Amino acid sequence: RSNLTSISVQREGVYYGQCSEIRGTNHAFTPIVVEAVTLKDYADWVSNQLILQTN
Repeated sequence: RSNLTSISVQREGVYYGQCSEIRGTNHAFTPIVVEAVTLKDYADWVSNQLILQTN
């Protein structure tokens, strides 16, 4: 089962969280890290990933 969520980030940065469900040993201690970047930086990253996949 997948749990989905969304956020609206107002500024660039690194955001931290942790899992909110317990489904096994140490599962509640699963860290979550999200890096918010500009749209241009994200588009550049996607382009680079596509290039890496074709090489």
